[in-house]
Amino acid sequence: MGKNVTIKDVALRAGVSKGTVDRVVHNRGVVSKESAQRVLEAIKELNYVPDRHAAMLATRTVRTIACLIPSSESGGYWDMINDGIQTAAAAIKEMNLRTEVFCFDMNDVHSFRDACHSLIASEPAAAVVAPLFLAESIPFVDQLANRGIPYVYIDTKIEESRSLAYFGMPKYDSGYLCASLLTFKIPAEELRKIVIVRVSRDRHGLSDPTVNRREGFCDYIYEHFPNCQIFNVFISPNATEDEIRDNLDRFFSENPDVRHIAMLSSRIHLIGNYLRTHMKDDLRVIGFDNLKSNIDLLKDGTVDILISQRIEEQSIRALRVMSDYLLLFKRPEKRDNYMHMDILTKLNIADY
Repeated sequence: MGKNVTIKDVALRAGVSKGTVDRVVHNRGVVSKESAQRVLEAIKELNYVPDRHAAMLATRTVRTIACLIPSSESGGYWDMINDGIQTAAAAIKEMNLRTEVFCFDMNDVHSFRDACHSLIASEPAAAVVAPLFLAESIPFVDQLANRGIPYVYIDTKIEESRSLAYFGMPKYDSGYLCASLLTFKIPAEELRKIVIVRVSRDRHGLSDPTVNRREGFCDYIYEHFPNCQIFNVFISPNATEDEIRDNLDRFFSENPDVRHIAMLSSRIHLIGNYLRTHMKDDLRVIGFDNLKSNIDLLKDGTVDILISQRIEEQSIRALRVMSDYLLLFKRPEKRDNYMHMDILTKLNIADY
């Protein structure tokens, strides 16, 4: 059937009254599980799409979309994600949908567990999830699915799960692209060493959001520069300037010939002052994401390239999809909704 499918058509297909369909569509009143399931199956079979305005007027119950994200310093990556959540929240408020944010410390698995528990206890209608602790996220999203709570991923995804969609960069491809840009037009025999500066996470190593990006990066290097060594240097996200200097000084004193530096997270700014004051002009440096502190490094030439995306768009689009699903029973057209990978330099950053 086409666009003119009505509640009456759904009721006939499901073998129930129009009132029962109305109660299921607008999430009000009491309907048996068996009848509700028949209605949902009929809606899917007939491709019935409720009128958004009518749904807004008919739905008196306020439903919550819960968002599970890391806490962040002002201006940080996850702070920008939260900005997107607040922007979307204002847009869907008139539809009797609200958002609730559950934050966790990305360096503390116990904090993540607590946030997951609190989210489940709040009994949301839907969820937007950043599954940074993979092992802990799997049973958590299973709980969501078993309770009939639809969910989508942002930034990071779990492949084998029942999520409706993912919004974020293609992580592996972004790492592959990073390595390509870092080594652009360098003869294979001339590149011997590369360093990836990494942010140390929780002490048990359970949170590693750049693992797929790092895999893409390393695969490119091994395919095109088989004799190149890839070094990893770790710095604490809370390290002082002196601690960062001492850590990097040790590495570069042992490897003075390293000229190619990549940071696969959004925190290239953590080593910005070191790069400005200690390093030579012939370095090639690449980082990720258009944080203001990163852009400053791009503008003054400390960083050559930032690979970025419209960060806030992840959460805005995720909440838009969830609101369409709750109000209109509309599933996202694609499961993987990749953000465009933008290549930023000091020559084009002014217009970004």
